[in-house]
Amino acid sequence: MGVVSGFVWGLPLIIILVGSGIFLTLRLRFIQFRGIGYSIRLLAGKYDHPNQPGQISHFQALSAALSATIGTGNIAGVATAIATGGPGAVFWMWVTAVLGMAIKFSSCLLAVKYRVVAADGTVKGGPMYYIEQGLGSAFKPLAMLFALCTAVAALGIGNMVQSNSVADALYGLAGGGAHNSALIFRLGVGLTLAALTALVIVGGIERIGRVASFLVPIMSVAYVACAMVIIISQLDRVYPAISLIMEHAFTPLAATGGFLGSSVLLTIRMGVARGIFSNESGLGTAPMIHAASRTDEPIQQGLVAMLGPLIDTLVICSMTALVIILSGSWQSGLNGAPLTSSAFNQFLPGLGELIVSLGLALFAYSTLISWYYYGERGIEYLLGARTITPYKWLYLMAIPLGAVARLELVWGFADIANGFMALPNLIAVLGLSGVVYANTADYYKRRVKLKGEG
Repeated sequence: MGVVSGFVWGLPLIIILVGSGIFLTLRLRFIQFRGIGYSIRLLAGKYDHPNQPGQISHFQALSAALSATIGTGNIAGVATAIATGGPGAVFWMWVTAVLGMAIKFSSCLLAVKYRVVAADGTVKGGPMYYIEQGLGSAFKPLAMLFALCTAVAALGIGNMVQSNSVADALYGLAGGGAHNSALIFRLGVGLTLAALTALVIVGGIERIGRVASFLVPIMSVAYVACAMVIIISQLDRVYPAISLIMEHAFTPLAATGGFLGSSVLLTIRMGVARGIFSNESGLGTAPMIHAASRTDEPIQQGLVAMLGPLIDTLVICSMTALVIILSGSWQSGLNGAPLTSSAFNQFLPGLGELIVSLGLALFAYSTLISWYYYGERGIEYLLGARTITPYKWLYLMAIPLGAVARLELVWGFADIANGFMALPNLIAVLGLSGVVYANTADYYKRRVKLKGEG
């Protein structure tokens, strides 16, 4: 798994991902900066119209998409990036977030533009549909490849990684114990998560949107608040921590303590891979949920969607990274959720471990329910509606399996699946960038004359 993951996330894919973000940022005239104010007004519901086509509001769509991204990537993923690639990996996570905002804007605009609205009001959309309808039927094999990768990736990044990290964190919180008791405990956590996930996913995207819009704001604010308490208490050390991130983004870091050292390429690879794992920009997952939003203006949902990487990576991941670097725990040899837990616990003894463990459990649970929707959309496009029920059972059974699997195996599988999802989606987004530009220019031309818009 490690060898394959290293190949998939090698220099070519990194260049494609970063290059796509740079290209779209320039072509759309830095939309992630000039459109940010209007994005926030849209999110607040200022321009919501309940009679427009779609199933969920702008806020519910972003919440559901964020519930899929705000998960172990923000706690365990950041820790893994720093433990393997050093503090410099955080800089490359920031790069993927800023450039990813342009990619997410483009892909979610296309998802609404090319979505299919059924007679009963239900919506189907995402890369499969804008590949087939936007690029043409000749590209349907590419759409089918994306759908297959989505259905498989949902079992990794959205499923087993989440249950594995929750089981790991809760087992540590419970005090650990013998190997046999660990297996029983982790299996119990996995089965409980599966049961709770089943309660939500049977209600479809509407129930997922309602649960996500309740959970995401509460858990995000609570986690960030705890991290901010630590950062403010160590304010005099924040600048040196940021300097360390910037310095080692471009220079290798020698082994120190439990840290094995890293090359610049490894630092970049870990930062980009974990950044994409965190905010999913370029993977093409978020467009499947944003396609269901109630709007008749594709650009509006693109603007709302691009707030995702900002909230997920630039805010929440940065909080985790700073706490880890300030604690010095990244040199301890720990990895994943235990590293983050150790860092928080150093500043908030007893309470820190509880915050990370409970935060991870809630983050992972919200990711589990939203990623099921992605997998379902993929399998339905590929094999038809009759396969949804068998896939649902497969998804639920994979949760306890992930809870007892080895961490390295689960993360390796997730990274490989992510890489194979990104390529078909980026080909489509770049191929349809002219459509994105034309729609954006047309919208601003129509709206800029209206007070408070544009």
